Amino acid sequence: MENEEISVRSGLSRSAGGVSRPSTSKAPLSPAVPATAAESTGDTRTFTEMGVHPSLVKALHTLNIHTPTPIQHACLNEIMSGRDCIASAKTGSGKTIAFGLPILQHLTLDPYGICAVVLTPTRELAFQIADQFHALGAHMNLKAPVVVGGLDLLDQATQLQRRPHMVIATPGRFAELLKSKGEEWSLSKTRYLVLDEADRLLSSTFAPELAEIFSHLPSQRQTLLFTATATAEIEALARKPPSKGKQKPFVHLTHDSTSTPKSLVQKYVHLPSHIRDVYLAHLLTNPPEELEHLRHTPPDLAAPVSENAFDEQNQRRRKRKVKEVSAEEMEVQAMQPPPTIVFCGRCATAAQLTLLLQNMRIRCVPLHSYLSQSERLHSLSLFRSAIIPVLVATDVGSRGLDIPEVALVVNYDLPRNPTDYIHRVGRTARAGREGWSVSFVAERDVELVGAIEGVTGVTMDEHPMPENSVLENINSVFTARRLASVAMHDGRFGEKQKINKEKNKKRRKYEREWEERTESDVQGGGLSGRRGLPNSADRADKTNKTRKTQPSKQCLK
Repeated sequence: MENEEISVRSGLSRSAGGVSRPSTSKAPLSPAVPATAAESTGDTRTFTEMGVHPSLVKALHTLNIHTPTPIQHACLNEIMSGRDCIASAKTGSGKTIAFGLPILQHLTLDPYGICAVVLTPTRELAFQIADQFHALGAHMNLKAPVVVGGLDLLDQATQLQRRPHMVIATPGRFAELLKSKGEEWSLSKTRYLVLDEADRLLSSTFAPELAEIFSHLPSQRQTLLFTATATAEIEALARKPPSKGKQKPFVHLTHDSTSTPKSLVQKYVHLPSHIRDVYLAHLLTNPPEELEHLRHTPPDLAAPVSENAFDEQNQRRRKRKVKEVSAEEMEVQAMQPPPTIVFCGRCATAAQLTLLLQNMRIRCVPLHSYLSQSERLHSLSLFRSAIIPVLVATDVGSRGLDIPEVALVVNYDLPRNPTDYIHRVGRTARAGREGWSVSFVAERDVELVGAIEGVTGVTMDEHPMPENSVLENINSVFTARRLASVAMHDGRFGEKQKINKEKNKKRRKYEREWEERTESDVQGGGLSGRRGLPNSADRADKTNKTRKTQPSKQCLK
Protein backbone atom coordinates (compact mmCIF):
# COMPACT_ATOMS: atom_id res chain seq x y z
CA MET A 1 0.00 0.00 0.00
CA GLU A 2 2.88 2.40 0.64
CA ASN A 3 4.02 2.02 -2.97
CA GLU A 4 0.49 2.72 -4.14
CA GLU A 5 0.32 5.81 -1.97
CA ILE A 6 3.48 7.20 -3.56
CA SER A 7 2.24 6.51 -7.08
CA VAL A 8 -1.11 8.14 -6.41
CA ARG A 9 0.37 11.33 -5.02
CA SER A 10 2.86 11.59 -7.87
CA GLY A 11 0.06 11.00 -10.35
CA LEU A 12 -2.08 13.78 -8.85
CA SER A 13 0.84 16.25 -9.27
CA ARG A 14 0.51 17.78 -5.85
CA SER A 15 2.99 20.28 -4.53
CA ALA A 16 3.50 22.22 -1.35
CA GLY A 17 1.72 25.16 -2.86
CA GLY A 18 -1.44 23.18 -3.70
CA VAL A 19 -2.84 21.50 -6.78
CA SER A 20 -1.30 22.15 -10.15
CA ARG A 21 -4.15 23.28 -12.39
CA PRO A 22 -4.66 21.29 -15.59
CA SER A 23 -5.82 22.79 -18.85
CA THR A 24 -9.46 21.97 -18.04
CA SER A 25 -9.73 24.66 -15.39
CA LYS A 26 -12.21 27.47 -15.89
CA ALA A 27 -11.01 30.59 -17.65
CA PRO A 28 -11.67 33.84 -15.81
CA LEU A 29 -14.88 35.55 -16.74
CA SER A 30 -14.54 38.17 -19.43
CA PRO A 31 -15.25 41.74 -18.33
CA ALA A 32 -18.01 41.76 -20.94
CA VAL A 33 -20.03 39.43 -18.70
CA PRO A 34 -21.27 41.14 -15.54
CA ALA A 35 -21.03 39.02 -12.42
CA THR A 36 -23.40 40.49 -9.91
CA ALA A 37 -22.89 38.70 -6.62
CA ALA A 38 -25.42 39.33 -3.87
CA GLU A 39 -22.94 37.90 -1.39
CA SER A 40 -20.78 40.99 -1.79
CA THR A 41 -23.66 43.49 -1.63
CA GLY A 42 -24.83 42.41 1.81
CA ASP A 43 -28.51 42.64 0.79
CA THR A 44 -30.70 42.04 3.86
CA ARG A 45 -34.17 42.73 2.42
CA THR A 46 -37.02 40.38 3.27
CA PHE A 47 -39.42 38.84 0.77
CA THR A 48 -42.05 41.44 1.69
CA GLU A 49 -39.61 44.31 1.14
CA MET A 50 -38.74 42.86 -2.28
CA GLY A 51 -42.39 43.14 -3.35
CA VAL A 52 -43.44 39.48 -3.08
CA HIS A 53 -47.21 39.04 -2.74
CA PRO A 54 -48.38 38.55 0.90
CA SER A 55 -50.01 35.20 0.09
CA LEU A 56 -46.69 33.90 -1.28
CA VAL A 57 -44.80 35.25 1.74
CA LYS A 58 -47.22 33.35 3.97
CA ALA A 59 -46.65 30.19 1.93
CA LEU A 60 -42.88 30.64 2.28
CA HIS A 61 -43.19 31.01 6.06
CA THR A 62 -45.29 27.84 6.13
CA LEU A 63 -42.33 26.07 4.53
CA ASN A 64 -40.00 27.65 7.13
CA ILE A 65 -38.38 29.93 4.53
CA HIS A 66 -38.00 33.41 5.99
CA THR A 67 -34.85 34.95 4.47
CA PRO A 68 -33.96 35.15 0.76
CA THR A 69 -30.72 33.51 -0.33
CA PRO A 70 -28.12 35.47 -2.35
CA ILE A 71 -29.38 34.12 -5.69
CA GLN A 72 -32.92 35.14 -4.74
CA HIS A 73 -31.78 38.61 -3.62
CA ALA A 74 -30.04 39.10 -6.95
CA CYS A 75 -32.68 37.79 -9.36
CA LEU A 76 -36.18 38.23 -7.92
CA ASN A 77 -36.72 41.94 -8.61
CA GLU A 78 -34.98 41.76 -12.00
CA ILE A 79 -37.25 38.93 -13.15
CA MET A 80 -40.38 40.59 -11.74
CA SER A 81 -39.46 43.75 -13.65
CA GLY A 82 -39.69 41.79 -16.92
CA ARG A 83 -36.05 41.14 -17.81
CA ASP A 84 -34.61 37.91 -19.16
CA CYS A 85 -32.21 36.27 -16.73
CA ILE A 86 -29.09 34.11 -16.96
CA ALA A 87 -28.01 32.97 -13.50
CA SER A 88 -25.71 30.44 -11.91
CA ALA A 89 -25.25 29.52 -8.26
CA LYS A 90 -23.98 26.60 -6.24
CA THR A 91 -26.20 23.57 -5.72
CA GLY A 92 -28.69 23.93 -2.89
CA SER A 93 -28.76 27.75 -3.05
CA GLY A 94 -32.49 28.18 -3.77
CA LYS A 95 -32.60 28.60 -7.56
CA THR A 96 -36.09 27.06 -7.87
CA ILE A 97 -37.65 29.72 -5.65
CA ALA A 98 -35.69 32.41 -7.51
CA PHE A 99 -37.60 31.68 -10.74
CA GLY A 100 -40.72 30.22 -9.10
CA LEU A 101 -41.84 33.25 -7.11
CA PRO A 102 -42.05 35.64 -10.12
CA ILE A 103 -44.14 33.08 -12.02
CA LEU A 104 -46.53 32.59 -9.09
CA GLN A 105 -46.63 36.37 -8.57
CA HIS A 106 -47.81 36.76 -12.18
CA LEU A 107 -50.43 34.03 -11.71
CA THR A 108 -51.97 35.88 -8.76
CA LEU A 109 -52.81 38.69 -11.20
CA ASP A 110 -53.58 36.71 -14.38
CA PRO A 111 -54.38 33.03 -13.67
CA TYR A 112 -55.56 32.14 -17.18
CA GLY A 113 -53.79 30.09 -19.83
CA ILE A 114 -50.43 28.37 -19.71
CA CYS A 115 -48.36 31.11 -18.09
CA ALA A 116 -45.00 29.30 -17.90
CA VAL A 117 -43.10 26.35 -19.36
CA VAL A 118 -40.34 24.92 -17.18
CA LEU A 119 -37.95 22.51 -18.91
CA THR A 120 -35.56 20.18 -17.09
CA PRO A 121 -33.16 17.49 -18.36
CA THR A 122 -34.37 14.69 -16.04
CA ARG A 123 -37.76 13.33 -15.01
CA GLU A 124 -36.95 13.25 -11.31
CA LEU A 125 -36.03 16.93 -11.30
CA ALA A 126 -39.30 17.76 -13.07
CA PHE A 127 -41.33 16.03 -10.35
CA GLN A 128 -39.31 17.75 -7.62
CA ILE A 129 -39.88 21.20 -9.15
CA ALA A 130 -43.60 20.42 -9.46
CA ASP A 131 -43.74 19.51 -5.76
CA GLN A 132 -42.16 22.84 -4.84
CA PHE A 133 -44.53 24.80 -7.07
CA HIS A 134 -47.55 22.99 -5.64
CA ALA A 135 -46.36 23.69 -2.09
CA LEU A 136 -45.97 27.41 -2.80
CA GLY A 137 -49.13 27.70 -4.90
CA ALA A 138 -51.48 25.55 -2.84
CA HIS A 139 -53.53 28.60 -1.79
CA MET A 140 -54.32 29.43 -5.45
CA ASN A 141 -55.20 25.84 -6.42
CA LEU A 142 -52.25 25.72 -8.80
CA LYS A 143 -52.50 23.36 -11.77
CA ALA A 144 -49.00 22.37 -12.93
CA PRO A 145 -48.94 19.01 -14.73
CA VAL A 146 -45.66 17.14 -15.18
CA VAL A 147 -45.05 16.08 -18.79
CA VAL A 148 -42.27 13.50 -18.93
CA GLY A 149 -41.56 10.22 -20.65
CA GLY A 150 -42.53 6.90 -19.11
CA LEU A 151 -46.12 7.99 -18.39
CA ASP A 152 -49.33 7.81 -20.41
CA LEU A 153 -49.19 10.16 -23.39
CA LEU A 154 -52.96 10.57 -23.81
CA ASP A 155 -53.43 11.37 -20.13
CA GLN A 156 -50.80 14.11 -20.37
CA ALA A 157 -52.47 15.53 -23.50
CA THR A 158 -55.78 15.61 -21.61
CA GLN A 159 -54.19 17.55 -18.75
CA LEU A 160 -52.83 20.13 -21.18
CA GLN A 161 -56.27 20.55 -22.77
CA ARG A 162 -57.65 21.57 -19.36
CA ARG A 163 -55.69 24.86 -19.51
CA PRO A 164 -53.27 24.46 -16.60
CA HIS A 165 -51.45 27.42 -15.13
CA MET A 166 -48.02 26.12 -16.13
CA VAL A 167 -46.25 23.04 -17.50
CA ILE A 168 -43.17 21.33 -16.09
CA ALA A 169 -41.63 18.99 -18.63
CA THR A 170 -38.66 17.24 -20.12
CA PRO A 171 -37.93 18.35 -23.72
CA GLY A 172 -38.46 14.98 -25.42
CA ARG A 173 -42.02 14.27 -24.30
CA PHE A 174 -43.15 17.90 -24.51
CA ALA A 175 -41.87 18.20 -28.09
CA GLU A 176 -43.66 14.94 -28.96
CA LEU A 177 -46.94 16.30 -27.60
CA LEU A 178 -46.52 19.56 -29.51
CA LYS A 179 -46.06 17.65 -32.76
CA SER A 180 -49.02 15.30 -32.28
CA LYS A 181 -51.52 17.24 -30.13
CA GLY A 182 -50.27 20.84 -30.29
CA GLU A 183 -53.28 22.09 -32.26
CA GLU A 184 -55.62 21.14 -29.38
CA TRP A 185 -54.07 23.59 -26.89
CA SER A 186 -52.10 26.80 -27.22
CA LEU A 187 -48.93 28.32 -25.80
CA SER A 188 -49.87 31.79 -27.05
CA LYS A 189 -50.23 33.18 -23.51
CA THR A 190 -46.95 31.74 -22.26
CA ARG A 191 -45.09 34.52 -20.48
CA TYR A 192 -42.12 32.60 -19.05
CA LEU A 193 -39.76 29.97 -20.44
CA VAL A 194 -37.47 28.46 -17.80
CA LEU A 195 -34.49 26.25 -18.59
CA ASP A 196 -33.37 24.66 -15.33
CA GLU A 197 -29.93 23.03 -15.54
CA ALA A 198 -29.46 25.11 -18.68
CA ASP A 199 -25.91 23.89 -19.29
CA ARG A 200 -27.28 20.39 -19.90
CA LEU A 201 -30.35 21.46 -21.85
CA LEU A 202 -28.37 23.62 -24.29
CA SER A 203 -26.13 20.72 -25.29
CA SER A 204 -26.57 19.06 -28.67
CA THR A 205 -28.49 16.18 -27.06
CA PHE A 206 -31.68 18.24 -26.71
CA ALA A 207 -31.22 20.45 -29.79
CA PRO A 208 -34.04 18.99 -32.00
CA GLU A 209 -36.56 18.95 -29.15
CA LEU A 210 -35.78 22.51 -28.06
CA ALA A 211 -36.09 23.77 -31.62
CA GLU A 212 -39.57 22.23 -31.85
CA ILE A 213 -40.63 23.76 -28.52
CA PHE A 214 -39.24 27.22 -29.35
CA SER A 215 -41.19 27.25 -32.62
CA HIS A 216 -44.48 27.06 -30.67
CA LEU A 217 -43.64 29.73 -28.08
CA PRO A 218 -44.43 33.43 -28.58
CA SER A 219 -41.48 35.69 -29.30
CA GLN A 220 -42.57 38.15 -26.59
CA ARG A 221 -41.69 36.12 -23.53
CA GLN A 222 -39.25 36.10 -20.64
CA THR A 223 -36.51 33.47 -20.82
CA LEU A 224 -34.89 32.41 -17.55
CA LEU A 225 -31.74 30.26 -17.62
CA PHE A 226 -30.55 28.76 -14.33
CA THR A 227 -27.61 26.43 -13.78
CA ALA A 228 -25.13 25.34 -11.15
CA THR A 229 -22.18 25.41 -13.57
CA ALA A 230 -21.56 28.33 -15.90
CA THR A 231 -20.18 26.65 -19.01
CA ALA A 232 -18.51 28.42 -21.93
CA GLU A 233 -21.77 28.23 -23.91
CA ILE A 234 -23.70 29.93 -21.08
CA GLU A 235 -21.08 32.68 -20.87
CA ALA A 236 -21.16 33.19 -24.65
CA LEU A 237 -24.94 33.45 -24.50
CA ALA A 238 -24.63 36.10 -21.77
CA ARG A 239 -22.27 38.14 -23.98
CA LYS A 240 -24.59 37.95 -26.97
CA PRO A 241 -26.25 41.28 -27.80
CA PRO A 242 -30.04 41.29 -27.26
CA SER A 243 -32.51 40.89 -30.09
CA LYS A 244 -34.05 43.96 -31.63
CA GLY A 245 -36.66 45.45 -29.33
CA LYS A 246 -35.51 43.56 -26.23
CA GLN A 247 -33.45 44.85 -23.35
CA LYS A 248 -30.22 43.17 -22.30
CA PRO A 249 -30.77 40.15 -20.03
CA PHE A 250 -29.82 40.33 -16.40
CA VAL A 251 -26.72 38.21 -15.77
CA HIS A 252 -25.74 36.74 -12.41
CA LEU A 253 -22.84 34.35 -12.92
CA THR A 254 -20.91 33.54 -9.76
CA HIS A 255 -17.29 32.49 -10.23
CA ASP A 256 -16.01 31.65 -6.77
CA SER A 257 -12.60 30.10 -6.16
CA THR A 258 -14.51 26.89 -5.36
CA SER A 259 -17.57 25.61 -7.20
CA THR A 260 -18.61 23.18 -4.46
CA PRO A 261 -20.19 23.98 -1.08
CA LYS A 262 -17.75 25.10 1.61
CA SER A 263 -19.30 22.69 4.12
CA LEU A 264 -18.47 19.70 1.88
CA VAL A 265 -15.60 17.42 2.92
CA GLN A 266 -14.07 15.87 -0.22
CA LYS A 267 -11.99 12.69 0.05
CA TYR A 268 -10.61 10.04 -2.28
CA VAL A 269 -9.66 6.37 -1.90
CA HIS A 270 -7.07 4.80 -4.20
CA LEU A 271 -7.89 1.15 -4.87
CA PRO A 272 -7.63 -1.64 -7.44
CA SER A 273 -10.59 -1.55 -9.80
CA HIS A 274 -11.43 -5.27 -9.48
CA ILE A 275 -12.24 -4.99 -5.75
CA ARG A 276 -14.07 -1.69 -5.87
CA ASP A 277 -17.24 -3.32 -4.53
CA VAL A 278 -15.32 -4.73 -1.55
CA TYR A 279 -14.25 -1.22 -0.58
CA LEU A 280 -17.79 0.07 -1.06
CA ALA A 281 -19.29 -2.55 1.26
CA HIS A 282 -16.69 -1.71 3.92
CA LEU A 283 -17.27 2.04 3.56
CA LEU A 284 -21.04 1.68 3.94
CA THR A 285 -20.79 -0.54 7.00
CA ASN A 286 -17.95 1.54 8.48
CA PRO A 287 -18.70 5.17 7.54
CA PRO A 288 -16.49 8.05 8.67
CA GLU A 289 -16.66 8.75 12.40
CA GLU A 290 -18.09 12.20 11.73
CA LEU A 291 -21.18 10.55 10.17
CA GLU A 292 -21.75 7.82 12.76
CA HIS A 293 -24.42 9.84 14.58
CA LEU A 294 -26.50 10.00 11.38
CA ARG A 295 -27.06 6.26 11.31
CA HIS A 296 -30.62 5.29 12.11
CA THR A 297 -32.88 2.29 11.90
CA PRO A 298 -35.87 2.37 9.53
CA PRO A 299 -39.29 3.35 10.90
CA ASP A 300 -40.44 0.69 13.36
CA LEU A 301 -43.70 -0.79 12.16
CA ALA A 302 -44.02 -2.70 15.44
CA ALA A 303 -44.40 0.52 17.44
CA PRO A 304 -47.64 0.85 19.45
CA VAL A 305 -50.55 2.63 17.83
CA SER A 306 -50.92 6.28 18.90
CA GLU A 307 -53.74 7.40 21.19
CA ASN A 308 -55.52 9.16 18.31
CA ALA A 309 -55.88 6.00 16.21
CA PHE A 310 -59.48 4.94 16.76
CA ASP A 311 -61.94 3.12 14.61
CA GLU A 312 -64.34 5.66 13.08
CA GLN A 313 -67.47 3.56 13.63
CA ASN A 314 -67.21 2.19 17.17
CA GLN A 315 -64.45 4.47 18.55
CA ARG A 316 -62.42 1.47 19.66
CA ARG A 317 -58.68 1.31 19.21
CA ARG A 318 -57.58 -0.53 16.12
CA LYS A 319 -55.44 -3.57 16.66
CA ARG A 320 -52.18 -3.88 14.82
CA LYS A 321 -50.21 -7.03 14.36
CA VAL A 322 -46.97 -6.88 16.26
CA LYS A 323 -44.00 -7.60 14.04
CA GLU A 324 -41.45 -9.74 15.79
CA VAL A 325 -37.87 -8.66 15.11
CA SER A 326 -35.06 -11.02 15.99
CA ALA A 327 -31.88 -9.89 17.73
CA GLU A 328 -29.92 -10.60 14.56
CA GLU A 329 -32.28 -8.45 12.49
CA MET A 330 -32.00 -5.63 15.02
CA GLU A 331 -28.22 -5.81 14.76
CA VAL A 332 -28.40 -5.64 10.96
CA GLN A 333 -30.69 -2.60 11.13
CA ALA A 334 -28.36 -0.90 13.61
CA MET A 335 -25.44 -1.37 11.18
CA GLN A 336 -27.20 0.41 8.32
CA PRO A 337 -25.19 3.34 6.85
CA PRO A 338 -26.15 7.03 7.07
CA PRO A 339 -28.19 8.45 4.15
CA THR A 340 -25.92 7.79 1.16
CA ILE A 341 -26.04 8.12 -2.63
CA VAL A 342 -23.70 5.87 -4.62
CA PHE A 343 -23.12 7.12 -8.17
CA CYS A 344 -22.26 4.71 -10.99
CA GLY A 345 -21.43 5.27 -14.62
CA ARG A 346 -23.73 2.65 -16.18
CA CYS A 347 -27.22 1.27 -15.58
CA ALA A 348 -25.91 -2.31 -15.42
CA THR A 349 -23.40 -1.34 -12.74
CA ALA A 350 -26.10 0.35 -10.66
CA ALA A 351 -28.40 -2.68 -10.96
CA GLN A 352 -25.65 -5.15 -10.06
CA LEU A 353 -24.46 -3.07 -7.11
CA THR A 354 -28.01 -2.85 -5.77
CA LEU A 355 -28.40 -6.64 -5.82
CA LEU A 356 -24.93 -7.10 -4.36
CA LEU A 357 -25.57 -4.77 -1.42
CA GLN A 358 -28.97 -6.31 -0.80
CA ASN A 359 -27.30 -9.72 -0.62
CA MET A 360 -24.93 -8.15 1.93
CA ARG A 361 -28.05 -7.10 3.91
CA ILE A 362 -27.50 -3.41 3.25
CA ARG A 363 -30.84 -1.75 2.52
CA CYS A 364 -30.68 0.04 -0.86
CA VAL A 365 -32.73 0.88 -3.96
CA PRO A 366 -31.67 1.63 -7.56
CA LEU A 367 -32.27 4.71 -9.70
CA HIS A 368 -31.40 4.50 -13.38
CA SER A 369 -32.96 4.91 -16.81
CA TYR A 370 -33.71 1.21 -17.32
CA LEU A 371 -36.38 1.39 -14.60
CA SER A 372 -39.95 2.40 -15.37
CA GLN A 373 -41.05 5.82 -14.18
CA SER A 374 -43.16 4.35 -11.37
CA GLU A 375 -40.18 2.31 -10.17
CA ARG A 376 -37.93 5.37 -10.21
CA LEU A 377 -40.42 7.42 -8.21
CA HIS A 378 -40.89 4.56 -5.76
CA SER A 379 -37.14 4.31 -5.17
CA LEU A 380 -36.91 8.05 -4.54
CA SER A 381 -39.88 7.92 -2.18
CA LEU A 382 -38.30 5.15 -0.09
CA PHE A 383 -35.01 7.04 0.07
CA ARG A 384 -36.58 10.41 0.90
CA SER A 385 -38.64 8.94 3.72
CA ALA A 386 -35.51 7.32 5.29
CA ILE A 387 -36.97 3.83 4.97
CA ILE A 388 -34.00 2.94 2.75
CA PRO A 389 -30.64 4.53 3.62
CA VAL A 390 -28.74 3.94 0.34
CA LEU A 391 -29.64 5.05 -3.19
CA VAL A 392 -27.55 3.51 -6.00
CA ALA A 393 -27.94 5.84 -8.97
CA THR A 394 -26.56 6.83 -12.33
CA ASP A 395 -26.29 10.48 -13.36
CA VAL A 396 -30.08 10.73 -13.72
CA GLY A 397 -29.99 11.44 -9.98
CA SER A 398 -27.10 13.89 -10.06
CA ARG A 399 -28.90 17.06 -11.11
CA GLY A 400 -31.25 19.12 -9.01
CA LEU A 401 -32.51 16.49 -6.57
CA ASP A 402 -32.99 18.18 -3.20
CA ILE A 403 -32.74 15.65 -0.38
CA PRO A 404 -31.19 17.61 2.50
CA GLU A 405 -30.67 14.57 4.71
CA VAL A 406 -28.03 13.05 2.39
CA ALA A 407 -24.84 12.79 4.44
CA LEU A 408 -22.50 10.91 2.09
CA VAL A 409 -21.96 10.78 -1.68
CA VAL A 410 -19.79 7.97 -3.06
CA ASN A 411 -18.40 8.21 -6.59
CA TYR A 412 -18.13 4.50 -7.33
CA ASP A 413 -17.21 5.39 -10.92
CA LEU A 414 -15.38 8.70 -11.16
CA PRO A 415 -17.10 10.90 -13.78
CA ARG A 416 -15.15 11.82 -16.92
CA ASN A 417 -16.50 15.36 -16.88
CA PRO A 418 -15.65 17.55 -13.85
CA THR A 419 -19.03 19.27 -14.24
CA ASP A 420 -20.78 15.96 -13.53
CA TYR A 421 -18.66 15.62 -10.38
CA ILE A 422 -19.85 19.04 -9.16
CA HIS A 423 -23.48 18.05 -9.65
CA ARG A 424 -23.00 14.68 -7.98
CA VAL A 425 -21.38 15.97 -4.79
CA GLY A 426 -23.96 18.76 -4.74
CA ARG A 427 -26.54 16.23 -3.55
CA THR A 428 -25.05 16.61 -0.05
CA ALA A 429 -23.96 19.62 2.03
CA ARG A 430 -27.05 21.49 0.84
CA ALA A 431 -28.30 24.76 2.35
CA GLY A 432 -25.30 25.08 4.68
CA ARG A 433 -25.43 21.54 6.07
CA GLU A 434 -22.29 19.46 6.38
CA GLY A 435 -21.66 16.58 4.02
CA TRP A 436 -19.02 14.15 2.79
CA SER A 437 -18.01 12.88 -0.63
CA VAL A 438 -15.69 9.93 -1.20
CA SER A 439 -14.39 9.19 -4.69
CA PHE A 440 -12.96 5.82 -5.66
CA VAL A 441 -9.81 6.31 -7.74
CA ALA A 442 -8.73 3.27 -9.75
CA GLU A 443 -5.62 2.82 -11.88
CA ARG A 444 -6.94 4.80 -14.86
CA ASP A 445 -8.64 7.57 -12.87
CA VAL A 446 -5.62 9.44 -11.50
CA GLU A 447 -5.67 12.12 -14.20
CA LEU A 448 -9.38 12.67 -13.64
CA VAL A 449 -8.75 13.68 -10.03
CA GLY A 450 -6.37 16.41 -11.15
CA ALA A 451 -8.90 17.72 -13.66
CA ILE A 452 -11.66 17.76 -11.03
CA GLU A 453 -9.45 19.56 -8.52
CA GLY A 454 -8.54 22.12 -11.16
CA VAL A 455 -12.21 22.95 -11.79
CA THR A 456 -13.48 22.84 -8.20
CA GLY A 457 -10.43 24.58 -6.69
CA VAL A 458 -10.39 22.10 -3.80
CA THR A 459 -7.66 19.55 -3.07
CA MET A 460 -9.08 16.15 -2.13
CA ASP A 461 -7.47 14.40 0.83
CA GLU A 462 -7.14 10.65 1.13
CA HIS A 463 -9.70 8.85 3.26
CA PRO A 464 -7.90 6.15 5.28
CA MET A 465 -9.25 2.64 4.73
CA PRO A 466 -6.94 -0.06 6.21
CA GLU A 467 -6.48 -2.79 3.63
CA ASN A 468 -6.54 -5.64 6.14
CA SER A 469 -9.90 -4.55 7.53
CA VAL A 470 -11.36 -4.02 4.07
CA LEU A 471 -10.38 -7.46 2.79
CA GLU A 472 -11.85 -9.34 5.77
CA ASN A 473 -15.21 -9.69 3.99
CA ILE A 474 -13.86 -10.23 0.47
CA ASN A 475 -15.27 -13.76 0.23
CA SER A 476 -18.79 -12.70 1.23
CA VAL A 477 -18.66 -9.78 -1.23
CA PHE A 478 -17.50 -12.02 -4.08
CA THR A 479 -20.31 -14.46 -3.27
CA ALA A 480 -22.84 -11.63 -3.32
CA ARG A 481 -21.37 -10.45 -6.64
CA ARG A 482 -21.89 -13.87 -8.24
CA LEU A 483 -25.47 -14.07 -6.95
CA ALA A 484 -26.17 -10.60 -8.34
CA SER A 485 -24.77 -11.54 -11.76
CA VAL A 486 -26.91 -14.68 -11.87
CA ALA A 487 -30.03 -12.72 -10.89
CA MET A 488 -29.42 -10.15 -13.63
CA HIS A 489 -28.88 -12.88 -16.21
CA ASP A 490 -32.02 -14.76 -15.18
CA GLY A 491 -34.03 -11.55 -15.15
CA ARG A 492 -32.79 -10.66 -18.66
CA PHE A 493 -31.64 -7.24 -17.55
CA GLY A 494 -31.62 -4.64 -20.33
CA GLU A 495 -33.18 -6.91 -22.96
CA LYS A 496 -36.18 -4.63 -23.47
CA GLN A 497 -33.90 -1.60 -23.89
CA LYS A 498 -31.79 -3.42 -26.48
CA ILE A 499 -34.91 -4.27 -28.51
CA ASN A 500 -36.09 -0.66 -28.38
CA LYS A 501 -32.64 0.53 -29.40
CA GLU A 502 -32.73 -1.68 -32.49
CA LYS A 503 -36.22 -0.44 -33.34
CA ASN A 504 -35.12 3.19 -33.06
CA LYS A 505 -32.07 2.45 -35.19
CA LYS A 506 -34.26 1.00 -37.94
CA ARG A 507 -36.72 3.89 -37.65
CA ARG A 508 -33.95 6.47 -38.04
CA LYS A 509 -32.63 4.57 -41.05
CA TYR A 510 -36.07 4.63 -42.72
CA GLU A 511 -36.43 8.35 -41.93
CA ARG A 512 -33.05 9.11 -43.53
CA GLU A 513 -34.01 7.12 -46.63
CA TRP A 514 -37.33 8.96 -46.85
CA GLU A 515 -35.64 12.36 -46.53
CA GLU A 516 -33.11 11.48 -49.24
CA ARG A 517 -35.89 10.29 -51.53
CA THR A 518 -37.92 13.43 -50.82
CA GLU A 519 -34.95 15.70 -51.54
CA SER A 520 -34.29 13.94 -54.84
CA ASP A 521 -37.98 14.36 -55.79
CA VAL A 522 -37.86 18.06 -54.91
CA GLN A 523 -34.77 18.60 -57.04
CA GLY A 524 -36.49 16.84 -59.94
CA GLY A 525 -39.70 18.84 -59.50
CA GLY A 526 -41.71 15.93 -58.17
CA LEU A 527 -42.97 17.68 -55.02
CA SER A 528 -42.91 21.41 -55.77
CA GLY A 529 -44.53 20.89 -59.15
CA ARG A 530 -42.95 23.95 -60.85
CA ARG A 531 -39.46 24.24 -62.30
CA GLY A 532 -38.07 21.77 -59.76
CA LEU A 533 -37.94 24.42 -57.01
CA PRO A 534 -38.77 23.53 -53.39
CA ASN A 535 -42.07 24.95 -52.19
CA SER A 536 -42.48 27.10 -49.08
CA ALA A 537 -43.09 24.08 -46.83
CA ASP A 538 -39.86 22.51 -48.04
CA ARG A 539 -37.94 25.72 -47.39
CA ALA A 540 -39.47 26.00 -43.90
CA ASP A 541 -38.49 22.40 -43.17
CA LYS A 542 -34.94 23.16 -44.30
CA THR A 543 -34.82 26.26 -42.07
CA ASN A 544 -36.15 24.21 -39.16
CA LYS A 545 -33.36 21.66 -39.61
CA THR A 546 -30.80 24.46 -39.42
CA ARG A 547 -32.36 25.74 -36.22
CA LYS A 548 -32.17 22.35 -34.56
CA THR A 549 -28.39 22.48 -34.48
CA GLN A 550 -28.21 25.79 -32.60
CA PRO A 551 -30.74 25.86 -29.70
CA SER A 552 -28.81 28.40 -27.64
CA LYS A 553 -29.21 31.03 -30.38
CA GLN A 554 -33.00 30.86 -30.15
CA CYS A 555 -33.70 30.61 -26.43
CA LEU A 556 -33.41 34.38 -25.75
CA LYS A 557 -35.49 35.43 -28.76
